[in-house]
Amino acid sequence: MTWRQAKWEEPLIFEMGNEGRVGTLVPIDEEINKEINEVQLPEKIRRKGDLELPQLSELEVVRHFIRLSQMNFGVDNGMVPLGSCTMKYNPKIEEVAASFVENLHPLQDEETVQGVLEVIYRIQEWMADITGMDLCSLQIPAGAAGELAGVLMIKKYHETKNHINRDEMLVADTAHGTNPASAAMAGYRVIYIKSNSEGLVDIDILKETVNDRTAGFMLTNPNTLGLFEENILEIAKIIHSVDGVLYYDGANLNGILGVTKPGYMGFDIVHVNLHKTFAVPHGGGGPGAGAICAKGELVNYLPYPIVEKHNEKYTLSKVPKYSIGKIATYYGNIANVIRAYSYILGLGAEGLSYIGKMSTVATNYLIAKLKDVKGLSLIAPNRFRKHEVVFSAKPLAVSTGVTALDIAKALLDRGFYAPTIYFPGIVEEALMIEPTETEPKEVIDAFANAIKDIINKAYENPQEIQKTPQNTAVKRIDQVYANHPTTITPTYRVLKLRKLGKITALK
Repeated sequence: MTWRQAKWEEPLIFEMGNEGRVGTLVPIDEEINKEINEVQLPEKIRRKGDLELPQLSELEVVRHFIRLSQMNFGVDNGMVPLGSCTMKYNPKIEEVAASFVENLHPLQDEETVQGVLEVIYRIQEWMADITGMDLCSLQIPAGAAGELAGVLMIKKYHETKNHINRDEMLVADTAHGTNPASAAMAGYRVIYIKSNSEGLVDIDILKETVNDRTAGFMLTNPNTLGLFEENILEIAKIIHSVDGVLYYDGANLNGILGVTKPGYMGFDIVHVNLHKTFAVPHGGGGPGAGAICAKGELVNYLPYPIVEKHNEKYTLSKVPKYSIGKIATYYGNIANVIRAYSYILGLGAEGLSYIGKMSTVATNYLIAKLKDVKGLSLIAPNRFRKHEVVFSAKPLAVSTGVTALDIAKALLDRGFYAPTIYFPGIVEEALMIEPTETEPKEVIDAFANAIKDIINKAYENPQEIQKTPQNTAVKRIDQVYANHPTTITPTYRVLKLRKLGKITALK
């Protein structure tokens, strides 16, 4: 029986074990214990009772965590078609490369880490070339931090120019979801720029909105619908006409990599997600990595430190004139920079040039498979997409009551990770799908066929789809209950266990 067929819920580790069970074979050293007990700790920070840790054998611990790992789904298990996230396969050579820096300390003398500094320097140069910018900093721990860094750079730019009234940040309604939050964190009033009927920035609305209060425009190109903003040069001209800054969200860089560059389009600041475009693992809420790049005057506002090369030596010496300071500690997330470095080296210039092309081919192939399926609709159906596509399941929902959420749940039963749903907000019942360039044709075919099968069954027997998933360890959850503040953290389960007498309150 696999975990997908199991009818039980995996117990918490606190619900396992027995009194006196031990998971180590290390003998107790009485001398060490004596020394520990002699350490003078203030009474107020001394624990009043024993640690309430589960008492388990090594076998139980190993089985518990192996079982949990089998219940996970990741890109090593199958396709993860999360639109806007670029969840591509991560070559395992990256892990070998990253292991080389695991024992380095950020406070080591620069002379002892010349190799790492050289890698940072090279990535800075590569990112500048890839994005069409003049200079890059690797201080960014992933996407939203890159947005915040970019917005803070824009803010300081206007401050040094004495533009005291620049309090509005324009954000496209097809932009990445965290753009407005980042702008608001920097103190800006967010102004949304609506899309036209073709899913592109409405130029007339943009012209009417831009004024002397406009600090900048946050835009993703291709946008979140997977459409290339064909009027991007005009957009840049409009923003620059009021000395505004055009910011590029790098979440969708995968769609144009090796084809064109944001710098060619008129962008002034670009952030890059190494954990998307350059195949660094996303992690379960763990650290990502990124680069923040700029051109022209804006390079003076980049976060420091930036690696420079002098007489064949690499130093963390460059501090831009008006730098916004640090965004992360020390050099940034070096292990992930090393992963991206090995990925780029492995592909080379020719390999990188295929990424944007093949991700575009994969997306448009999927569109061809689903475009005429009853129950799905598409904004600007005759336009080619780049790296991702957003279908609307509204026709299906109106006809059968089966929603985008139901389709996502039913995909789990068919062995697929669900796509992004209900984003972007401009598409009702959105199914946002990004197959990436690393998925083979057979997998994309199987995914498309699974969606077709779900939709066919929805028209025949909608209740069957609305009861999915049935083959997962946990069946369909109550969405409202699951989002209640007492259930979204482990605290709820712990409190429940205490109430049942399984564990007592920590002393």
